Formats: sequence, C-alpha cells, structure tokens
Amino acid sequence: GGDLNTVIQWMCSELVVGHHRLQGSGDRLGKPEQVSGGLLGADYRVVNNRYQIKKIYGGLNWNPELRSPLTEPGINAAVGDYILAVNGKDVTAAQNLFSFFENTSGKIVELTLGTNANYTGSRTVKVVPVATEYALRNRDWVEGNLKKVNEATNNQVAYVYVPNTAELGHEYFKRYFYPQANKKAIIIDERFNGGGQIANYYIDLLRQPYHAHWNTRYGKDFKTPSAFIEGPKVMIIDETAGSGGDMLPFMFHKFKLGTLVGKRTWGGLVGVLGFPEFIDGASVTAPNLAIWTKDGFIVENVGVPPEIEVEQMPGDVIKGNDPQLLKAIEVALDELKKNPVVEPVRPPYPVRTKN
Repeated sequence: GGDLNTVIQWMCSELVVGHHRLQGSGDRLGKPEQVSGGLLGADYRVVNNRYQIKKIYGGLNWNPELRSPLTEPGINAAVGDYILAVNGKDVTAAQNLFSFFENTSGKIVELTLGTNANYTGSRTVKVVPVATEYALRNRDWVEGNLKKVNEATNNQVAYVYVPNTAELGHEYFKRYFYPQANKKAIIIDERFNGGGQIANYYIDLLRQPYHAHWNTRYGKDFKTPSAFIEGPKVMIIDETAGSGGDMLPFMFHKFKLGTLVGKRTWGGLVGVLGFPEFIDGASVTAPNLAIWTKDGFIVENVGVPPEIEVEQMPGDVIKGNDPQLLKAIEVALDELKKNPVVEPVRPPYPVRTKN
C-alpha cells in the first residue's frame, strides 16, 4: 500500500544514488484497461462563447508520433475557425471542450468547423484525434528555436536539439545536423535530455576536423568529411538533463569542443541493466553501472557545471523568452567574430607537362 511505498522511497533516498527508485504502486492489475482521450493538436481561445482555434501544430503526418489531425488532407482547418460541434453535439464555451473527445484517439470523429459562431457557412469534416500532443508540441518548440537562431545569426549558426541519447536523440541529431552542416557554428541544445546510452556518436561528429576538398570536372567542389562544422560550438545544458544527458556535456567539455551555457546538469551518471518485479507488480531499480576515469568516479551526484551560468526565470519563460538560448546565440556570434571561419580557396590547377 501507500505506507509501504513511502518507506521504500525513503530507503532508496538514504543510499544517495541516482536511478534508484520505486516504479509502480503495486496492488494493481497486470494489464489494466486504459481509456485514452483525444486531441487535435491545437490551442484554443474562447470567442463569442465558442472555442476558436488559436494555433494548429504542424506535424509530419507520415510519422504516427507526429501526426497532426487538423493538417491532414481534406480537413482544411485554419486559425480563427470555430469548433461548433463534435459528432453532431453543439459545443459552447460553457462546456469542457475535451469532454467531447473522451475515448476518441485513433477513431473517426465528425467535426463541424466554421468561420462564424452561428454555423453560417460551416462545414463538417472527419478527423482522427491523437492520444498525446507531446511530440507535436516538442517539435514545434524545436522548430521555433531553430527559427530564432537562424534569424538572430543571419543563418550562420546551426541549431540542433537532442531530447535524449537513445533512439529519438539520434533521430533528432541526424535530422537537424546534416541539413545545417554547411553553417559556420553550431548550438547543441540538450536541455531536458532524458539520457539513454553514451552519446559518443554526437561527439565524434562534432570533433571531425577538415581533411580536404575535392574538385570535380562537372559541378561544385565538396569537402571531406562531407558534413562537419569547423567553427565555434556551444552546448545548452540544464538541471533536468541527466544520465546520458550528463555524459554528453561531460564529453563536450573533456574534448574542449566549445562553451557550456545554462545550469548544472542533474548528476545521475549511473546505469540500470534490468531489475526484477515484485509480486504485486511494482519494482525497485538497482543501479549496476557506475562511470569512472583516471581521476576517479565522476559526475554522479555532482553533475556537469556550465562555463556560463544562465537561470531560466519563470517570469521570462512565461512571456516566451529563453535567456539560455539567447546567451548561447550571443556566445556563438562572439566566438565567430573572434575566430571567423575562412573557407579555403582552390589553388590554380597544376601544370603536369611542359612543352
């Protein structure tokens, strides 16, 4: 019960080690029935006693995790449209909008949309809500940050977000790094990084030096490596990044790749390779990996500190500001000014024979 769980959590905390926690509450069914909600991937505001679409989160609709219901073909929803009815039931601001979408995830729902609150010119379309908007909103935040960096640096600085050091992190890194590999500097944002594995893949790519150019008979010269950024590098860190998210900035600092900006990381650099369940369905993790170097055991319970500390004050964040990102942009531009990236000029073609 709850009392036993509390005692177990206290016991875990006494050992002062990360990744050591109670999971699940016990006394539960092995496979409880779940009832999902339903979401449209949008923000709303109340206008004329109706719910009006304030923002639609764009997705990659070929990816199930990034499907945005209102952007699918034939829906043609737009900011400013009213949600007038759901499955024929009239919707007003007096009711909770989300109550109309209970248990609709993955199911076809009839949605009546209109530019007028009184149904004039309205239309009914069929949409399939999603169970969660997390991936959509996260990708929107990432794309927003990318846009801010592009605008503030005149497209000179790349922005790459890595949500973890597992599968999704590698997917994000490759998706955002390679298309921007022609830029002069880079900001790697690992805030909220959930860890996973050791991210030496990221570090190896960031450490790549320039080798040479290739001149082709037809077309533009190209480099080896084909994708690398030679100029200044900045990594944004925070107190929620841990485990593999501790190791990533540790390696970034160890190999002197650039400047760490933000807040000290979580400090949970141990690992868990499996643990048995209790008979009631709960479990307690038991770390069985710890990292050390010639300098001793590292990072655990300490974290990785930034070279430039920047606090995210709630008042700033609520207003849509991002002091840590702004500081990272400032550092990248300052470093670029001090150490400009100079593209080599192809020398004259050699003369192989003489008359």
